Amino acid sequence: MKRVLAVLAVAFALTAASASAQEQRKDLQIFNDVAKAVNRYAYFTIFDDVTANVDGGVVTLDGRVTMPYKSDEIVKRVARVDGVHQVINHITVLPVSGFDDELRYRVARAIYGNSNFWNYGASANPSIHIIVEHGRVTLTGVVQSNVDRMLARSLATIPGAMSVKNELKTVQELREAPEI
Repeated sequence: MKRVLAVLAVAFALTAASASAQEQRKDLQIFNDVAKAVNRYAYFTIFDDVTANVDGGVVTLDGRVTMPYKSDEIVKRVARVDGVHQVINHITVLPVSGFDDELRYRVARAIYGNSNFWNYGASANPSIHIIVEHGRVTLTGVVQSNVDRMLARSLATIPGAMSVKNELKTVQELREAPEI
């Protein structure tokens, strides 16, 4: 009888470990599908930044967008992803400002107009995002190397930018980061 209980205990532990691994894999698949849903949103631009966290089918969205309708529509798109049970929306809408709009475009021209970044700008969804709030610039996204990260920050430091925060990650850093 003790042997049967021990075997059942081991079988239960293996099942629980297997279920946990399946849950993590499922969360990773949901995360990938959420990323596709956000990136394929027609009005998602280089001036918006949205991140997601998935835990057991609950998706938490963070970031900043330039218009209120973008936040609402992104939440609706994510809610339709298979496996999503709940969406928690922490996306902030950037304040309307002509100065910030003009600064966004100037920073974008400085970065994507540089020949080192032409390959980044050539894709359908460029990987460097430029967030401007009250004259403060934040760069987010992914670049190929630390040199590109430093150059992007340098190019973003233009007259009118009160500060430049560089949150760009390299491809290597993403590879080394733990998944979900």
